[in-house]
Amino acid sequence: MSAITEAQLVLADGTTFEGEAIGHRPLSGVATGEVVFNTVLAGYQEVITDPSYAGQIITFTYPHIGNYGTTALDDESLQPFCRGIVVREMARRRSNWRSDNDLDSFLNDCNVPGIAGVDTRRLTRHIRDAGAMPAAFGTASHDVLMEAAKTEKGTDGVDLVSQVTTREPFTVGDGPLRVVAYDYGIKRSIVGYLADITGATVTVVPGYTSADDVRAYDPHGVFLSNGPGDPVVCSAAVREIKRLVGEVPIFGICLGHQLLSTALGGSTYKLPFGHHGGNHPVRHIESGRVEITSQNHNFAVVPGSVPRTDVTHVNLNDGVIEGLRCREVPAFSVQHHPEAAPGPHESRYLFDEFRTLMTSFRGAGSAAKVGA
Repeated sequence: MSAITEAQLVLADGTTFEGEAIGHRPLSGVATGEVVFNTVLAGYQEVITDPSYAGQIITFTYPHIGNYGTTALDDESLQPFCRGIVVREMARRRSNWRSDNDLDSFLNDCNVPGIAGVDTRRLTRHIRDAGAMPAAFGTASHDVLMEAAKTEKGTDGVDLVSQVTTREPFTVGDGPLRVVAYDYGIKRSIVGYLADITGATVTVVPGYTSADDVRAYDPHGVFLSNGPGDPVVCSAAVREIKRLVGEVPIFGICLGHQLLSTALGGSTYKLPFGHHGGNHPVRHIESGRVEITSQNHNFAVVPGSVPRTDVTHVNLNDGVIEGLRCREVPAFSVQHHPEAAPGPHESRYLFDEFRTLMTSFRGAGSAAKVGA
């Protein structure tokens, strides 16, 4: 790790934290974004490389980050899209047989700036009380950082999907089912589970692909992925989803859950500080079972706003809708991440439910059979 260089984190409300620069060092001495906190105990590399963090500065509440290094096998995307990270203590050494790099070098290689030595407990409590907000951090003067924090837009009303989505379609797997996955910021592990658990050939397409182009793949199902930012600005995506609802089974997660809900007539709102972590308790209403889930989102669906649907899951921390199922068409969605990565695996059964929905829908009335 390089020599210690003093740095500051300045929130838009003027609250200031001192620390030391880690990772990439911007020439301007300034990095900006919307500060959120994540409560995972492990899986920092998967979090950093999750495209859903586009536009955000990630505060890790766990105090010791980087102890097991990094490996390319754990990347969830080709590059990180987050604006930076905040940690209490960066590990000085890595110790894991899988690692091929240390976290500080990884951040440098990926051009991700960071700040360590921050009182992350105080910062987390402040975000919890005041809400997620724009901020700036780096080695520049306090006045420069303060001005940068005030002018940072955050994630409200910003189209972040266009920044993270694939530019060209690509295919994973070779199973008999055909799934088209909309990439609003899809994670590598999600594509893998879709292919392995559902037994599908998964074609990942850009987030604003037309319904006509999706139909050309003759899919057994359509998957709506996770992604960053405000669903309100994704009107083009919602328009295409509307055209597919009822024609083919649809499964959405995270942003995909919000977009499906919007396409069905619902509305969304921004949470004070979002849900980011791997320990959120969610009740499966039908069974009464409580699942510990992985989450990463800033927006949620307004209760009672989505007609002709039933709520299937609810967050036990704050009552946020965590799942919906349509009564009249083959479509369902959840707010949490069934693939985890990182986090618990208690919700992976949802991929099996998607497979069952696809096979039963084709068997019930379509002339095109599985594997055709």
